[in-house]
Amino acid sequence: MNKDLLDGRLLFAIPKKGRLHDKCLELLSGADIQFRRPNRLDVCLVMNHPIAIVFLPAADIPSFVGNGDVDLGITGHDVILEAEMQDQVTEIHRLGFGKCALQVQTPEHGPFNSVEDLAGKRVVTSFDVIAGAYFAKIDERLNLTGDNKTKIQYVGGSVEAACALGLADGIVDLVESGDTMRAVGLHAIATVLQTEAVLIKSNVPHRSHYAPLIDLIASRIAGVVAADKYVVCEYNIRRQSISQATAITPGRRAPTISPLEEEGWVAISSMVEKKNIANTMDQLVNIGAEDILVFNMDNCRV
Repeated sequence: MNKDLLDGRLLFAIPKKGRLHDKCLELLSGADIQFRRPNRLDVCLVMNHPIAIVFLPAADIPSFVGNGDVDLGITGHDVILEAEMQDQVTEIHRLGFGKCALQVQTPEHGPFNSVEDLAGKRVVTSFDVIAGAYFAKIDERLNLTGDNKTKIQYVGGSVEAACALGLADGIVDLVESGDTMRAVGLHAIATVLQTEAVLIKSNVPHRSHYAPLIDLIASRIAGVVAADKYVVCEYNIRRQSISQATAITPGRRAPTISPLEEEGWVAISSMVEKKNIANTMDQLVNIGAEDILVFNMDNCRV
C-alpha cells in the first residue's frame, strides 16, 4: 500500500469481503462517496472528497481505527468487543444491517440444555475473548476452579462442525437465519450478545482538521440508514383526533401538523418505521383518518 497515495486524506476502512461488504458499498453510494476500486487493489481514492477508502478484513478494522491512522471504519459490534477495542473507538451509528446473534449452541439431542450444563466442558469458537469472558462469569458463579473451568478453544473456521467431529461439547458462534445451526443438528441455549454493523471512529482523532468532514460523512450515513428504515406517512384527520393520531404516528422527532382549508381538519406528516406501516395505517383508519399516503425515501437528514 503506497503511503504517499494516502497522505493528506481521511482514511475510511470498510470490510474487503464477507457479509458486510456489499451493504457497505450501498451505504457509501447513498452517502455520495464516489470512488472506483481498481482490480486487486485494497485502496482507492474518493473523487469528490479528500478521502481514501481502505479495504481491510472486518476483524482488523477496530485495531486500525483505534491504534492506527484510520479515521473511520465500518465493522461489526461483536468484532470491536472481540478485539478489545471498545475503549479505543467510538460507535457513531448502528447501521441496521449485518444483524445476528452470538449464541451458545449444543447438539439438539445432547445432554447440555443450559449454559450451566455446559460450564466446565469444552467450548470451541472464533470469539475466544468474548466467550472466555462470558464463561468465566458462569464458572465463577458455579465455583468452578482449576481444571474444572470451562475450556475455551479457538478455531478460525468450521466452528459449527466442532461438536460433530468430537472437538467440542458446545460452540459459540454467530447465528443469522439459524439454517446452518439446524442443518448440523445444533440448537441455541443462550445468547451472548446481539450484533450488527456499526460506523466507528477513533477516540483520539488522527487528523483534527478533518473533524468537520467526519461529521459530514456520519450525518450522510445516518440519513441513508434512516431512509432505509422509515417511510413518510401523510394523512388527513379531524382536529379533535390529533392527540390520538400523534400517539399512533409520533414521528422520529415529532409529526408535522398543517391546517386544511376545510374547517376542523388537519394534515399530518410523520416518519414511520417500514416494518410497522401496515398496522399503523390500520390504526389510523380506525380513528377516522382519510387520504392516507405512504412514500419511500431515497435519502434524508435526521
